[in-house]
Amino acid sequence: MRFIDLRSDTVTMPTDEMRNAIANAEVGDDVYEDDPTVNKLEKLAAEKVGKEAAIFVPSGTFGNQLALFTHCLRGEEVIIGKDNHIVIHEVGASAVISGVQLRTLETHNGLINPIEMEKAIRVDDIHEPETSLICVENAHGSGSVIPLENLKQIKKIAEKHSIPVHMDGARLFNAATFLNVDVKEITNCCDSVMFCLSKGLSAPAGSMLAGSKKFIKSARKKRKLMGGGMRQIGILAAAGIIALEKMTLRLDEDHQNAKYLAEELSKLPGITVKFDRNDIDMVFFEMSEETIKEDIFVNKLYEKNIKIGGVENGEYRFVTHIGVTKEDIDYVINCIKELM
Repeated sequence: MRFIDLRSDTVTMPTDEMRNAIANAEVGDDVYEDDPTVNKLEKLAAEKVGKEAAIFVPSGTFGNQLALFTHCLRGEEVIIGKDNHIVIHEVGASAVISGVQLRTLETHNGLINPIEMEKAIRVDDIHEPETSLICVENAHGSGSVIPLENLKQIKKIAEKHSIPVHMDGARLFNAATFLNVDVKEITNCCDSVMFCLSKGLSAPAGSMLAGSKKFIKSARKKRKLMGGGMRQIGILAAAGIIALEKMTLRLDEDHQNAKYLAEELSKLPGITVKFDRNDIDMVFFEMSEETIKEDIFVNKLYEKNIKIGGVENGEYRFVTHIGVTKEDIDYVINCIKELM
């Protein structure tokens, strides 16, 4: 039975080409750095984002937390937007793994005010922790893409204070697609970057962390400490190579479908679409309980082979991906009309 799954772009399935590559992947022991498929993926990933080196990690959360663990010492402070994934969706891992304090700033759809960010940098004071890292996120989980000019301003301030910048780029290629730029133009604004292979790119698992050779060498040892030595992972890396070489090129289709979905939803009574956060493959909207109750909305659509998530912070989120066609969107809209 086929479902139309709008919960996230993490639900994408490996393509037939990926499954064949997985089955035929040449593997070795990655902890010894002799898995040729992983080595190929890491070299490709570093080249794609314009960094000296890269390392394969199990997930985006793992990659972000490995970056913090590598950049920071215990008791130091990280400046970050209050609605960034590292803050709200990574289970407080920064306190457990790195032992760092997160100094959260107000944002507008993920965008940090550079002036406020510079004010937040700690001075040399016996009473205060040292600011050791600044974190940004692009594309942002709110559905917005952060403009290059904002990222450049933040990087300039960070360099002025000799503080590195880490980018949570889980949907980095979505951001580059929206901005219509080479991904390197975005990653030039950070010292390290994490990006996912399984969010919208159809790989079954895995993310990449990229940065300088020195940074990645240190991260490799800390990855082992965190339990990330995964041995014969060429079978996953094989899918990751296809994700980077081919699946990144089709993301505009998902963006256009998300815009179509947003427009069609906005025509329905009782639904308010957040068009200011419709940059990538996400559609956020509000719908009152008087229109359709949440449990009825979720369960009745499921009965019609449509999977959606419930309300979070007063909003629903629908996400398009390779498994969602324009015809699927028409079906979803008609099903919602029937419920109304």
